[in-house]
Amino acid sequence: MSATEPGERAAGEPEVRDAPEDWKVVSSAEHFRGRVITAVTDAVVMPDGEVVNRDYAVHPGSVAVVALDDQNRVLMIRQYRHPVRRLLWELPAGLRDVEGEPLHVGAARELAEEASYRAATWHTLVDAFTSPGMTDERTRIFLARDVSPIPEAELGFVHRHEEVDMPVVWIPLSDAVRRAMEGMIHNSQAVAGILAAYAASADGFASLRPADAPEA
Repeated sequence: MSATEPGERAAGEPEVRDAPEDWKVVSSAEHFRGRVITAVTDAVVMPDGEVVNRDYAVHPGSVAVVALDDQNRVLMIRQYRHPVRRLLWELPAGLRDVEGEPLHVGAARELAEEASYRAATWHTLVDAFTSPGMTDERTRIFLARDVSPIPEAELGFVHRHEEVDMPVVWIPLSDAVRRAMEGMIHNSQAVAGILAAYAASADGFASLRPADAPEA
């Protein structure tokens, strides 16, 4: 019996791949519009014909960065997150809030603004919907390597609010994996990015998509 190539399906196996789908919406109501999110309720027609309400938050989307140094350490920041009332260890990340900006350019901006680092080598690491039962937010997490600190004179911005006194640390990628698996790291972008980077390191990151790969 011949083995299948990576990415191929054996005969009879289902294709495990997300696909676009758009069930009919008979009405939509907006309840709240904030700086970042909008809360809406859609009346959606189910496959059996029943109409049910689905509440969710419309979100502009986000990017995040797994930055690895030459010692295979990942850069992490700690930030206060008010909804969960915790200080969370996270990846540098931010909103897709600049019209027309390529995602990897926005990710590089966040790495500079939140951690004062830049990177010469970029790849797409993983794409995800952060919480598809309650928001349409989609995130792209990048792998950034060949990193170097940005001199303070070149930064040109001031940290505000939760970003003030935000610590930046480097920890071994394997240690970050352990901490994620032991429930010490909770941020979903951080967990997904750390585990994806660890998996991708098995082939020296050769299988990763380019930084400007299209979103499916």
